[in-house]
Amino acid sequence: MYFAVSVLHRVFIKQYIMFTQTTQIRVRYGETDQMGYLYYGNYALYYEVGRAEAIRTLGFTYAELEKQGIIMPVAELNSKYLRPAYYDDLITVKTILKELPVDHKIRFHTELYNEKGELLNVGVTTLVFLHADTKQRYGMPPVMMERLAPFFEKSL
Repeated sequence: MYFAVSVLHRVFIKQYIMFTQTTQIRVRYGETDQMGYLYYGNYALYYEVGRAEAIRTLGFTYAELEKQGIIMPVAELNSKYLRPAYYDDLITVKTILKELPVDHKIRFHTELYNEKGELLNVGVTTLVFLHADTKQRYGMPPVMMERLAPFFEKSL
């Protein structure tokens, strides 16, 4: 189980607000490779923790969406490694929605920082909304859109 502390932010950029949420995860021994680095494949797991916590701050969980017949598989994942994370490092996972989701896709930008505030990794994950039974595209749930919309209104 991950130890996660969540913080919700409204960030002003170019007169617009975007949705930003942070979570902290401590690198566990079993997540490292022989060199003591966080194994590269585990970065995607940290992205997932960030996404799940971001959705939770909006008042949903993946499980609740699935009960409503909506699934969100990953359609695309990009990752850039800048510096390694090490065993027992406290990692801040910053999850950002830079634009209001359109149609059936949602794009999460992720930044991982160490305790010194150094940027370790950046990633972008695109998920799609699908009907659980038919696997056909599904638009973003209206209630989720309602909760996200205020984060993208023009600032005064």
